[in-house]
Amino acid sequence: MTQTLLLVDDERQVLEFMEPYLRQEGFHIVTATTGTQALELAGEHKPDLVVLDWMLPEMSGIEVCRRLRSGAAHIGIIMVTARTEETDKIVGLEVGADDYLTKPFSLRELAARIRSVLRRLAVHDESAAEELLRGDLTIHEAKCLVRKRGLEISLTPTEFKLLLTLAARPGIVYSRLQLLQSALEDDFLNDERTVDAHISHLRKKIEDNPSAPLFVQTVYGFGYRFGDQL
Repeated sequence: MTQTLLLVDDERQVLEFMEPYLRQEGFHIVTATTGTQALELAGEHKPDLVVLDWMLPEMSGIEVCRRLRSGAAHIGIIMVTARTEETDKIVGLEVGADDYLTKPFSLRELAARIRSVLRRLAVHDESAAEELLRGDLTIHEAKCLVRKRGLEISLTPTEFKLLLTLAARPGIVYSRLQLLQSALEDDFLNDERTVDAHISHLRKKIEDNPSAPLFVQTVYGFGYRFGDQL
């Protein structure tokens, strides 16, 4: 089944740069030039992934990302921007982006990052699914579903993959690089601090006290582990 990408950029030449290559890669392409149009087309076409420019007329890419994520937890979102500051990257990730690509970029890298995010979104065979029970958390892999004390928690695909990777082996310490490679499956993103941003956002959703986490714990100088005393 052909996967649909929604490309959002206010510069038509940027869209014309991306669209032919991604069509050749086998994707169905929908394009938008404003934030409002992006939300309308997302509702109409139900894309598998959105490549979203930060600077847009009418509504910023950050606000579009926030609204997309609130209405469709399992859609892939890659923010594209000329901004290079680390704080901008963290803002994008914290509102729900799965990845962050800085201009200029190659079409080959863009396609690779798209496929990386789509791999994280892939739904596993229901028959192979098992629920992980970890303290107050119930993690259902096939349904990409997490509940805490019976209430569903909305996680991004990246947050879910991180949680699942850590929770599958409580007490085992994962370095940031290991989480980039195994949980995020990203061959290009080599900024290990990206993991910290995702972990911070995940903690805000699953921990009673994010500053003193019981589930996702920091092992200083090494990385992260899932608490084994739950």
